[in-house]
Amino acid sequence: MRARFARHRSLVVRLTGVSALIAVSSIAATAWLAAESTTEAIRREQGRALSADASIYNELIGYASRNPAWSGAGDTVRLLAAKTGRRIVLTTPARAAIADSAGGAVALPEQPRAVVDPLHVDPALLPGTSPGGIDSRVVGPYALTADERVSLQTAAALAQFCLQDTGVPAQVRELPSGRPVVSPPSGGFVRTQCDTDALDQPTPTESRALAELNTLVATCLNRQGATEPAVVTLGFAMTGNQTLTAKSCVDSSRRAQLAGYVAPPALLFVLGPGGEPQSGFPLSATNSARITLLTLGVVGLAVLVMVAVTSRLARPLRALTEAVRREQRAPVTSRDEIGYLAEAFNTLVKRREEIEQQRRTMISDIAHELRNPLNAVRGRLEAAEDGHLPLDRALTHSLLEDTALLHHVIEDLRDIADADAGQLRIHPEAMRVTDLVDQVVVAHAPDAPDVTLTAAVADPDLVLIADPVRLRQTIGNLVGNALRYTPPGGQVTVRAAADGDEVVFEVADTGAGIPPEDLPFVFDRFWRADKSRARQTGGSGLGLAIVRDLVTAHGGTVAVSSPSGAVFTLRLPRSGPAERQGGDR
Repeated sequence: MRARFARHRSLVVRLTGVSALIAVSSIAATAWLAAESTTEAIRREQGRALSADASIYNELIGYASRNPAWSGAGDTVRLLAAKTGRRIVLTTPARAAIADSAGGAVALPEQPRAVVDPLHVDPALLPGTSPGGIDSRVVGPYALTADERVSLQTAAALAQFCLQDTGVPAQVRELPSGRPVVSPPSGGFVRTQCDTDALDQPTPTESRALAELNTLVATCLNRQGATEPAVVTLGFAMTGNQTLTAKSCVDSSRRAQLAGYVAPPALLFVLGPGGEPQSGFPLSATNSARITLLTLGVVGLAVLVMVAVTSRLARPLRALTEAVRREQRAPVTSRDEIGYLAEAFNTLVKRREEIEQQRRTMISDIAHELRNPLNAVRGRLEAAEDGHLPLDRALTHSLLEDTALLHHVIEDLRDIADADAGQLRIHPEAMRVTDLVDQVVVAHAPDAPDVTLTAAVADPDLVLIADPVRLRQTIGNLVGNALRYTPPGGQVTVRAAADGDEVVFEVADTGAGIPPEDLPFVFDRFWRADKSRARQTGGSGLGLAIVRDLVTAHGGTVAVSSPSGAVFTLRLPRSGPAERQGGDR
């Protein structure tokens, strides 16, 4: 039996699709959230790591800018290590140790974290500087004397007060060299009101340093073959030659001038607390916990969705289980496997109800069929015992008929019981169809002397493999039934003919026929057209049911039609039931 539901309504398809959707969605959401959280966490960790490295680098660049040697850098390195939780190692370019925050032997990475050189600053670790630029804290010969600082600070204070009086919110800041700078710078109309010329002029110290620098620049330009001079003014601005060669000479001349005032280049190694190399950016406990919570949240949501879906899918199963427990019909709420199972269960319940009703009817019918002849026998015997009825040949014959009827009902019941138990045995053998039909006609001719009973066999030599006893019983039941319902002067005909690999028997009568609405129930047990069950118009009501069971045991079929009278048609395999059913029953 095939399920009567569309493929897309299949429970397997829907459950698989929902499971796959939930799995894919949860995996995608978990992966996306984990990736986003991990990326953000790594970005934070990277920012913290870069911030710590930048802080270390900035402090060491500042130290190198103020000191011509690294001899006193040990305290600074240890202080930075305590502040950042890292192990800091400084070495010469040849990897000779300069300072180590922890001390002891350590395996240094192949590449240093940075090169600490205030004359060539790394802009990645010290933002705001140009690649290869000079750190602004490198002062060298440009450091002002105390008197120069006081003089410039006084001029800066006067300029600030003047600018503020004119509505300019001026601020004073001091450069590493000690020179004060007023910001924003004065200009235009403000310059005519406030005297700032003293701040725009170099001090004697700066003049000497600028003169030395310009000499170095001129020498470099001459060496490069440049004809136009370049002059460096206060703030290291250039006038005159603005070529790349001139700018290169200015940079190299400044480094040559400042080289004796700063510490030599050193390699910076930033290691883990235990001296292990810092590879990657390990997540902090907070970030790890955040990612774990996000992942568990997505998994928990997926579980909740799956529980909701499975609960919805399991609801009809629970209803079906409850219906089975109560032996009631189950509601059909879907067109999937569960709905199909509910329909099958309802069919089973309906069949069980029908069987139960048939059982009750059968018990009632059996009691009815047995009670009538038993009451008749008992009544006659009691009358004979009381002397009201002579025990003569007529009474004995009547009692014998009733006893035969009881025996016939019991035999029919035994055949029905054997058929239900699958124990209705047949013994097939080769037989001539003509002999079989003649025997049945001869045996039943005396039962209705006023009805014409004839036989018509198309082929006198037609042979059939079947159980002769059971087949005579089958056709005999049909003939007896036809004679019973054919009025006097009527005719009953038994025909037999070959039809391919089958033998077809027909028992036709000229009686009143069977109403169309009764045809489906003809082979039911204890069914009779005469609902009154009078003994004169019917037998036990089991004959046609036995016919159906015997024909089925032979591997054949039986049908009934009623064009005018009643026509019963049997189709049996010529080769016997073995080839069609796989053996005797």
